[in-house]
Amino acid sequence: MAPRLIISDIDGTFLNSNGRVTPRLRDVVMRAVRSGVHFGLATGRPHRWLIPVLDQLPVSPVCVCANGAVVYDPSSDSVLESFELEPDVMAEIVGAVDSVMAPLGLPYGYGAERVGQSALDPEDEVFLVTPSYNPDAWDSRFGVVPVAELIDVPAAKLLVRCPELVSAEMFDLIAPVVESESAHVTYSMDEGLLELSRPGVNKATGASILAARYGVEPGEVITFGDMPNDCEMLAWSGMGVAMANAAPVALEAADHVTASNDEDGVAQVLEHWF
Repeated sequence: MAPRLIISDIDGTFLNSNGRVTPRLRDVVMRAVRSGVHFGLATGRPHRWLIPVLDQLPVSPVCVCANGAVVYDPSSDSVLESFELEPDVMAEIVGAVDSVMAPLGLPYGYGAERVGQSALDPEDEVFLVTPSYNPDAWDSRFGVVPVAELIDVPAAKLLVRCPELVSAEMFDLIAPVVESESAHVTYSMDEGLLELSRPGVNKATGASILAARYGVEPGEVITFGDMPNDCEMLAWSGMGVAMANAAPVALEAADHVTASNDEDGVAQVLEHWF
């Protein structure tokens, strides 16, 4: 039977390598929506970074952002749900990360994604980084602060960045020293960036909120993804579909593997029904 809810990751999945939603994918999603199927996006991006994606679609779906820590409705520019790390927990995490990263002598830094209220919140007020977060090319839009100031306000995500390591290497170093009761550790890109959120909060958390919103059971949901931060969502849904370009752990978590994001892999699956 056709799914009643479609949820797709964005980068490496819904978008091609040029950051575009292809006409083929847009058209099949719209056929699904017109048939009464619900549609949402689930991403590691903050909701402020959705505009270039949503501008390519004729609909404004409710989106799971910040790896499940924020559920956002672009039609009203409102945060529907949020789950935050508290300052004392982030201080504990920073201490654990420092214990394994500092002895390596490699540059690393921290970032904090605060929830805010709107997609138009000033970037330098809600995305803060320490000076060593990305010493090669940190974005001048971000607020640059000492780590003590970075973690003195609750955050949707705490980020750790080391440009000289890949994310899998950082995960192997850091995940063992961060208590699972303190934070969920994952990553959505290979370039030396880890993302930490509240325990038990991941894309499946947000996807379950969308399903409840629309009165849909997990078995009636199809999800698409390509990276470790998609694994829980792929496993939670009735059909989890990994892209051909997906990380090995995402391929293992999925029920089905489709073509790559540059070969309209999401569209190829949805065209089976729509």
